[in-house]
Amino acid sequence: MNTERLYYDIHDSGVHAATILEIRPFKDKTALILDKTIFYPEGGGQSGDRGTVNGVPLLDTREEGGEILHVVSEADGATLKTGVVELTLDTERRRDLSAQHTAQHLLSGTILRLTGKPTLSMRLGEEVNTIDVDTPEFTKETLLQVEEVVTGAIERNHPLITHICPPENMAEFPLRKVPPQGEELIRVVEIQGNDFSPCCGTHLSSTGEIGMLRILGTEKYKGMTRVSFIAGRRVLNDSRLLRNNADIVSRALKVPIAETAQATLALLEKAVALERRVKALEETLATFKATELLQKAGMLAEGATPTLGILALSLPDADIDEALRIGRAAQKLCGVPLVFASPKDAKFAAFCSTKGIDIRLILKPAMEAHKGHGGGSPSFFQGVFSSAQELAAFMAALTLPSDPL
Repeated sequence: MNTERLYYDIHDSGVHAATILEIRPFKDKTALILDKTIFYPEGGGQSGDRGTVNGVPLLDTREEGGEILHVVSEADGATLKTGVVELTLDTERRRDLSAQHTAQHLLSGTILRLTGKPTLSMRLGEEVNTIDVDTPEFTKETLLQVEEVVTGAIERNHPLITHICPPENMAEFPLRKVPPQGEELIRVVEIQGNDFSPCCGTHLSSTGEIGMLRILGTEKYKGMTRVSFIAGRRVLNDSRLLRNNADIVSRALKVPIAETAQATLALLEKAVALERRVKALEETLATFKATELLQKAGMLAEGATPTLGILALSLPDADIDEALRIGRAAQKLCGVPLVFASPKDAKFAAFCSTKGIDIRLILKPAMEAHKGHGGGSPSFFQGVFSSAQELAAFMAALTLPSDPL
């Protein structure tokens, strides 16, 4: 069914009449076919309009097989009937998307004019927009120049002119990209003095209405450069967010906003130095605790040998990270197989520095008997249990075979 397209001419917040011609299932939702519509259907990188149909929220507007589908929820669709209905447009969203789309034309046209690099694809997102430019990279200086030129074009408030071809002759326009093939009518959107591009999307009436464009950054993408940007009120919202965050950091660091970057880097350097110091102290403390534990167990006594037994100790106040540090320190002091457990994490770690002893053969039978899981090498093994009680039972069951391993 052919639906009369009014969305290029109507973009106000008023109520507009239309007729529902058909209501049909659409995936897990419902699609409405109207005789005419003020809602732009998704296409050309621009999302579809939102609004209401007789007060029912419109979830999406899209075109499939030449038909414009107005998608509502299945429950809401059940409340609608064929016949005359009232349409209202989400004008804030329409204006936002129109601003992003107009800004994209201006940005892509400016990049092409300044660098000779064409835009191969674009996407207008709900928060951030992207264009993929046919170049492996941009310098910061180039991006700054592009942003400055775009800002100048916005300030000069160039008009946008829509050309319908035919009757106008598309061959007369220096198009930025190849027009779609097989179309009877093609809309060419001109930004006076800046860009000519075939486009079916919605736009503002002049560049001044964009307000501002901000390039957020770039990344490599399939041999191209993906440029992220925002425009219109999104720039204002982004500025407010950044200013609020900057105020918080400024107050926390007790420096002016202009000095927050330098102060933050200085704070990070101090944090890294402190982290190194803490790590060194942790290692020293682990060595002290390991020595104390081995002395109490008699493992550091003169004449102790690796085949006399296995030392399995539970460390009730330690997490598994501390148990690992103590175990590594103890391994340097003693060749006996060592198992240190953390009841709070229901985990254990085992160590052995003596060649010829495979601690996996010691641990696996007891671990599996108590429904534990783990793995490792002949000299290092870790495991975990579903509860501290199962871990305790495992630790109590550990023995060393009578024959050397």
